Amino acid sequence: MLAVYKRELRAYFTSSTGFIFMGFFLLLAGFFFAMTNIFRASPNYNAVLGEITFIFLIVVPVLTMRLMPDDKRQRTDQLLLTSPLSLSGIVLGKYFAAVTVFVLTLLITCLYPIIMSFFGNIAVWEIMGGYVGFLLLGSAFISIGLFVSSLTDNQVISAVTTFTALLFMWILDWVVQGLPTDRVSGIIFAAILAVAAGAFVYFNTKNIYVGIATTLVGAAIIVAAYFFADTYFFDGIIVRVFEWFSLLKRYEEFQLGVLSLGPIVYYITFSAAFVFLTVRVLESKRWS
Repeated sequence: MLAVYKRELRAYFTSSTGFIFMGFFLLLAGFFFAMTNIFRASPNYNAVLGEITFIFLIVVPVLTMRLMPDDKRQRTDQLLLTSPLSLSGIVLGKYFAAVTVFVLTLLITCLYPIIMSFFGNIAVWEIMGGYVGFLLLGSAFISIGLFVSSLTDNQVISAVTTFTALLFMWILDWVVQGLPTDRVSGIIFAAILAVAAGAFVYFNTKNIYVGIATTLVGAAIIVAAYFFADTYFFDGIIVRVFEWFSLLKRYEEFQLGVLSLGPIVYYITFSAAFVFLTVRVLESKRWS
């Protein structure tokens, strides 16, 4: 993993990718810092972090679009896949390299609250909580970009698809407001999830019987939940599932400077899940 990490980190700064990411991020962060804290004389620095979360829609596709497709372009993909390195080590090396570039950029922005401290007292612990949440949120978005980049050999397609996926995550809270909450829709949605789980297992195992068995188990769980669980179990289940995937909603606590274990575990688990999915995609490519 360490060899891949060093190679990817070096690649960010021997090409323009890392500098474009850092330059654009710092430009927007500096602009919002000036407009919010300097011109308005506001001591609330976490407001800046909350306002610039939209920046992930633009900079994360730039940061992650080359992670997997670049190996294909340089014809090193087969060398990596057939090397003694574990697939998890390859993926983690690439992921941590991208996160490191993000962390380095974030550290530079720490100069902003330091500048504010020269003109008055600042809420240090509140700002630190905001930074922790911002780091976890960015790392979760990077994991999505990493996964998307493993699905295609084209950097442009990777960037556009990542932007689309992150945009969906961004507007998810608004989408939830228009979702149906009736019981029939909930049951249909649960059935779709069961079929999707069966398809996912099939594409990873190439065993149709295991895929069908997974779908049948899901169907059995749905039937059992309908007859034996709470009568209202399926009411609003679509909304509950989509709300569970809301990354921005969990960031609200960090913006207030509150460090809660639940959101921290959620962000780490979310990132780990997409890293795992990326490993599974590479696994399928290794044997294809």
